[in-house]
Amino acid sequence: MGIYQTEAGRVAIVTGGGSGIGRASAIAFAKEGMKVCVMDVKEERSEEVAEEIRNSGGEAMSSGVDVSNPQEVQQGIEQTIQKWGRLDVLFANAGINGTLAPIEKLSLEQWNATISTNLNGTFLTVKHSIPYLKKEGGSIVITSSINGNRTFHGFGMAAYSSTKAAQVAFMKMAALELARYKIRVNAICPGAIQTNIGQNTHTTEEVKEITIPVNYPEGHQPLEHKPGEPEQVADLVLFLASERSSHISGTEIYIDGAETLL
Repeated sequence: MGIYQTEAGRVAIVTGGGSGIGRASAIAFAKEGMKVCVMDVKEERSEEVAEEIRNSGGEAMSSGVDVSNPQEVQQGIEQTIQKWGRLDVLFANAGINGTLAPIEKLSLEQWNATISTNLNGTFLTVKHSIPYLKKEGGSIVITSSINGNRTFHGFGMAAYSSTKAAQVAFMKMAALELARYKIRVNAICPGAIQTNIGQNTHTTEEVKEITIPVNYPEGHQPLEHKPGEPEQVADLVLFLASERSSHISGTEIYIDGAETLL
């Protein structure tokens, strides 16, 4: 048990938990004694993470959930409650980059696909978690991004950046609304992190037509001169999920090695 000893016995849900930041956070939660439901659109990936946690002595279950599907979200949360009887932490992390294209070339279908996963998915997981979080209070952490909040040179990422900006606005609305129930709501805004979100990225050739060259110092991330690690982000998520951040709500926190200060 580490410094977050009050986390023992608490229950957490992690969406997009099969890889990257979600995986690292699920493992970090379990190490501090939380029971973790690992949700991912690819159930085989969420089960791999859950099994890794169980093999290390923790408690975990997996659930195949497409966060854009209301029924799947509700069912996954209800399964968690049926197994452990409570919910204390929601890490709404699932997201995709989607299709990268100039706005005039981006189809409504492509736009909606990104909105459905990133924004609707956040709304649905938060909405269906609230009744259970209200019982004893808890913490909601949302994965937003530097894109749409501090940086806007992700050419072709109009849909993605829009969802990330909207997530921060949604977080602030939720933080105020849910404060009376002792539910804290915050967002993390990662910069370049070594994850596999690129698997959900579809870059069109037309993006080259709108790209404006941006020159960075060698290394790009000033603090470490390389992308961050998922485990570094997981440390922040764990802090926001824990009682160590009991007076922090309605806040977006950038974790980018000072990348966006360039």
